[in-house]
Amino acid sequence: MKKPYIIVHMMMSVDGRIDCDMTAQLQGTNEYYQTLQDINAPTTLSGRVTAELELAQSGKFESHDSNVVGTERFSKKMDNAGYNVVVDTKGTLLWDDDAQYSRPHIIITSQQVKQDYLDYLDSKNISWIVTGESKIDLKRATEILKQEFNVERMAIVGGGNIDGSFIDEGLVDEISLLIGAGVDGRANMTAVFDGRTSDQPMIPLQLKSVQSYDDNAVWLRYTIKK
Repeated sequence: MKKPYIIVHMMMSVDGRIDCDMTAQLQGTNEYYQTLQDINAPTTLSGRVTAELELAQSGKFESHDSNVVGTERFSKKMDNAGYNVVVDTKGTLLWDDDAQYSRPHIIITSQQVKQDYLDYLDSKNISWIVTGESKIDLKRATEILKQEFNVERMAIVGGGNIDGSFIDEGLVDEISLLIGAGVDGRANMTAVFDGRTSDQPMIPLQLKSVQSYDDNAVWLRYTIKK
């Protein structure tokens, strides 16, 4: 299987929580962005919830199509050294014209997406990938990113459910964690890896490096034992 080298890169509290409002209060925020540069992954991937909070416009797309697309396809608008990749299963997020962003976008949906949403992305000059019948086929999506968009290294930057889905599919090569010196502890808050079923096995890791900072943050890097 040909795919990008995939790194989960997250900032978290000592107890593994990644709520954005909470992590913004932790020391280490500056190091998070520096370490993201250091892992040399010019393409980043976000889940729908994170993208809705940090990247997309407010509101939801209202489809007027009655039929889903139903087939795998993709549309590449441009070549670039790096992309903002967003997973949006049914096509709901709203966007500015792609030229307004620092890096071009690639929206990944399932075959449940409606044609008028793809037409909407085309009108914004935004690239897209459609794969997977009822949910996104992450393995196939990463193959398309590698083969058609020439993505060599990609960092997953949120959130917990998309991290869990990628690791369950065996697609993660490395985990990069910037740990801020603080504890969340609130009930029902998302963690770095979330949404895995109870029958899923533990994922063994190999420590790659450790680095500490004057503001008490710690950067841990692990590779996945395969």
